[in-house]
Amino acid sequence: LPAVYSLDGLLVFGLLLVCTCAYLRKVPRLRAWLLSERRGVWGVCHKAAVIGTRLHVAVSMSCLLMAFYILVGK
Repeated sequence: LPAVYSLDGLLVFGLLLVCTCAYLRKVPRLRAWLLSERRGVWGVCHKAAVIGTRLHVAVSMSCLLMAFYILVGK
């Protein structure tokens, strides 16, 4: 839990949220069930899914850089 309060922990959490929501958006049943709301907590998931699908190159590069930082930099 203390890793969540560091900057790199927040970045990892954000990247995982965006990647997970973008993946769930590709599954038809889960898309209709989870990502149909655009307000509240589920709205955050919807917005993260939109970011993940529109900026997939930047998100994937960020994931690779973060993985390299965690494996080598820490």
